[in-house]
Amino acid sequence: MKRLLDIVFSIAGLVTLSPVFIYIAIRIKADTKGNIFYKQKRVGKNGVEFYLYKFRTMQADADKTGLLTYGTTDMRITGFGSFLRRNKLDELPQLVNVLKGDMSIVGPRPEVKKYVDLYTKEQKQVLNVRPGITDIASIRFINENEILAQQPDPEKYYIERIMPDKIRLNKVFIAQPTIYNYLRIIALTIKRIAAS
Repeated sequence: MKRLLDIVFSIAGLVTLSPVFIYIAIRIKADTKGNIFYKQKRVGKNGVEFYLYKFRTMQADADKTGLLTYGTTDMRITGFGSFLRRNKLDELPQLVNVLKGDMSIVGPRPEVKKYVDLYTKEQKQVLNVRPGITDIASIRFINENEILAQQPDPEKYYIERIMPDKIRLNKVFIAQPTIYNYLRIIALTIKRIAAS
């Protein structure tokens, strides 16, 4: 049932939001040189890697200088990219990942292999399900970039504090993957983005 909802919601989203996709694509090309889309290898269900899609919000090849972004003043983020990130619009292309079956609408956010390699055996339980576009951890840490910007060593803080907290929150949904919780998390995500 959850997979059926994923397919229905991703198709409906792609069709309904197609004018938004076109507008964003035009703005990205007008804003800076580079590709419209950004893809990055992430670790999915059962540890299988896949390419996660986003609208490009940073200068071309910016990820070569670091995987995490800190705050809203990261010089690698483009002008329009800052707007996309603030409103989570850069995540919209992941509807394609959902349609392909790489992801679900709701599930643990997929990490890059560098951080997954640090998981304990218990933490690796999050790899037993499809990763998602949104989850309780995403709602709780919607201002993650700002939190990291305040730390003397952002990556260390992410690994030691934020990442374990995210996994702990994700395991709550994994333990109760009901349709009610699936729809509740979608509703909470929309409400949180609208309020930010």
